[in-house]
Amino acid sequence: MHKHDNKVNDNCCSHDHEDEHNHNHDEDHDHDHGDASAFKTYLPAICSLAFLLLGIAFDYFKLSFFENPVRVIWYLLAYIPVAYPVLKEAFTTIAKGEIFTEFLLMGLATVGALALGEYPEAVAVMLFYTVGELFQGAAVNGAKKNIKALLDVRPEIATVFREGKYLTVKPNDVAIGEKIQLKVGEKSSLDGVLLSDNASFNTAALTGESTPKTIRKGEEVLAGMLNLDKVVDVEVSKKFADSALSRILEMVQSATSRKAKTELFIRKFAKIYTPIVFFLAVALIILPYFFVADYQFKTWLYRSLVFLVISCPCALVISIPLGYFGGIGAGSANGILFKGSSFLDIITQIKTVVMDKTGTLTHGVFNVKTIKTA
Repeated sequence: MHKHDNKVNDNCCSHDHEDEHNHNHDEDHDHDHGDASAFKTYLPAICSLAFLLLGIAFDYFKLSFFENPVRVIWYLLAYIPVAYPVLKEAFTTIAKGEIFTEFLLMGLATVGALALGEYPEAVAVMLFYTVGELFQGAAVNGAKKNIKALLDVRPEIATVFREGKYLTVKPNDVAIGEKIQLKVGEKSSLDGVLLSDNASFNTAALTGESTPKTIRKGEEVLAGMLNLDKVVDVEVSKKFADSALSRILEMVQSATSRKAKTELFIRKFAKIYTPIVFFLAVALIILPYFFVADYQFKTWLYRSLVFLVISCPCALVISIPLGYFGGIGAGSANGILFKGSSFLDIITQIKTVVMDKTGTLTHGVFNVKTIKTA
C-alpha cells in the first residue's frame, strides 16, 4: 500500500464494464458527451419501464383496444430493449463453451414466462435484472474514475532541448538521453539525471515526505517530483512508460485484476452452483409428474421458472468483486494506492499502524497561530 499526501484532482457478469469514454476534448465537451452517453445507457431501461407501467395500467382498466395481438406486441416492445443484450450475451457465452451462466438462466426464465402468457412478469424480471446491471456499472465506473484521477499527477507535456532550442512535446515522444528543462513549480514528467547544480524538489507525490529534498548534480530525478527553486536541466534515463510514477499508477489501475482469495472462491463456486440450479429447475418440472396426482405441466413449469429467477447467482457473484473494486476506488480517491484486492483483506487484520515520516498523517503546512508586536 502506498500513501499520497497531495490530493489529486469480475464474474457474475462475464463482460467487463469499461469506462464510458476517454477522449481528450475540452472539459465542457466531455461533460456534454458524458451526459449523452449516460442517457443512451439508461434509455432501454427507461423505455421498457414506461411500456411496462402503461401495459399494466391498460390491463388493470381492461381497455378494449388492449387485446391480443396488440397486448402481445406491446409487451414485446417492453421486453426487447432490456432482453436483447442479455440474450445476445447468453448466445455469445454459449458459443465460447460457457453454457451455464446467469444470462442463460435469465433468458430461459423470461422466455418461458412469455410462452406461458405471463408477459408483465417476463418484462419485470428482465427489467429488474437490467437495473441491477446499471447500478453495478455505475459503481464500477465511479471506482474507475477515482483511480483514473490519480493520472492527473502525471504532467502532460515536457520541454525538450532539440536542434538548439526548447520544444514542448508529449512525454511519450521524449527519447532516452535527451535533455528536458524543468521550470520553477513544474513537475518532472520523466525519470532522469540532474544536469544542473543542486536543486530542491518536492517529492511528496512519490514518497509522502512534505520536506523538500535537495538533489545534487548527477543524482536521479523521478517523474512526479516538483521543482521548487530554479530552472534545471535533466537528462532522461527512462521512457515515459517506464518512469517510477507510471509504474505506480499502472500498478493501481491493474490492482483489480489481482484477486483476493474470497473473489477466487466465489468464481469457482458460481461455476458449480449455476449448473446445479439449472438441473434442479428441470427436475422441478419432471419429478412432480411421478408424485403429484393432479399434475399440471404449466403450473410446474411456472414454478420452475420462478426457481430459476430467485436462484440466479448474479447478486452473490456481483457483490464480492464489486466490494473490492469499490474499496480500491475509494482508496484511490483519498490518495491511498492498493496493490491488489488481497491487501484489502489483510488490512482488516491490522491492529497497530506505525507512521515513520512527516506528511503521512500530517500535512506539513505551517500556519500562523499568533502575532506579537514589539
